[in-house]
Amino acid sequence: MATETEPNSQPRVPLSRERVLRAAIVLADQGGIESLSMRKLGQELGVEAMSLYNHVANKEEILDGMVDVVVSEIDLSSGGTEWKTTLRRQVLSAREVMVRHPWASGMIESRTNITQPMMRYMDSIVGIFRDGGFSLDLAHHAMHALGSRLLGFVQELFDDSDALDESPEVAALMLQQMTEEYPHISAMMLEISHDDDSTVGQGCDDYVEFVFGLDLILDGLERLRDSA
Repeated sequence: MATETEPNSQPRVPLSRERVLRAAIVLADQGGIESLSMRKLGQELGVEAMSLYNHVANKEEILDGMVDVVVSEIDLSSGGTEWKTTLRRQVLSAREVMVRHPWASGMIESRTNITQPMMRYMDSIVGIFRDGGFSLDLAHHAMHALGSRLLGFVQELFDDSDALDESPEVAALMLQQMTEEYPHISAMMLEISHDDDSTVGQGCDDYVEFVFGLDLILDGLERLRDSA
C-alpha cells in the first residue's frame, strides 16, 4: 500500500552517507565539533538517530568522513606553472578551507587513519615538488618542514587572540605591567601592535603570519634545491 503524502509536500531526499556527513559538517560549522551528537545529527536530517547507523558505523566514522569531505574541498593544482607558485596557491586554498571550517584542523590532528582523500592530497604535494626538480629526499624534508601548513593551519606557540577582547586602555596597562619583568616580549608586543597604525592589543594578523611563514619556507627550499 502506498504511503500517503500531503498534496504540497516535497518528496523526502533519501538518507545517504554523504548527506549524513554534510549535515554533520553544517552542525560543526555552526556550533563547533563539541555540538555534534548522533541525536542532533538525526534532528538536523529529520530522522531518528538510529537511522544514521544504516549509513555510518559510529561517530568515529562520521568524524573520519567529515575530515575526508573537508580535505576534498581543497583545490588541487592543475600544474602548468612554476612549482613555488603552484604549491603556494594550493596551500592557500587549504587555508581558505580551514577558515571555513574552524573545527577541522583539530580533527585532522586527532585522526589516526590515513584515508584515500588525505593520501591523494599528500601525493599531489609530492608531485608538485617532483615537477619542480626536487629529489625525493628533499621533497621528504620539505614536507616535514612545512608540516601542517600543507593543510592550511599551524600549531601556534602562543595565542594572543585574548588581547582582542580587551580595550586599548586595559591592554596598554597590562603591557606596562609586563615591561619590567619581560622586557623583550613586551617590546615585541608593543612593536607589532603599532603596525599599520593599530592600537595596543590589536594582535597580529593570522593570515599575514601564515603567509610570512609559508613564503619563508618556500624560499629556503628553493635555495636548497638550487644548491643540490
